[in-house]
Amino acid sequence: MKRRTFLTILPATVLLPQLAAALTEVPYVPGLINERLDAGETLFVDFFAPWCSTCQAQRRVIESLTAENPDYEAHLTFIEVDWDTYGRSELSMSLQIPRRSTLVGIGPDRTEIGRLVAQTGRDDIKALMDQALAVAKGMA
Repeated sequence: MKRRTFLTILPATVLLPQLAAALTEVPYVPGLINERLDAGETLFVDFFAPWCSTCQAQRRVIESLTAENPDYEAHLTFIEVDWDTYGRSELSMSLQIPRRSTLVGIGPDRTEIGRLVAQTGRDDIKALMDQALAVAKGMA
């Protein structure tokens, strides 16, 4: 009986930390960016594809950083834009997004805070998130 209980509980102990560290991202739909900017939010927009290994590496870094610093999720709105669906959309064209694995910070005044294209370095991503956080807190 104890073995059965152990085998039942084991997967939960492995999955729970990952669920706790999961990043809350809002899936993009047309009009969402303007709606959130009109509400005065600072955005961190992730143009990703589920099959993209660079995108997955970026996502792991972002999840790690948000787990370490709750201020990111408290002050930034993370929006995920599926490249396969919206890669040639008006949004992608207006922001001149060259490819998937592009991260863009956008301030509530609609100015671009910064962007990273296909970069997976922790320091680079943290710097962009810190810039966006400073704008969100009114420190930039």
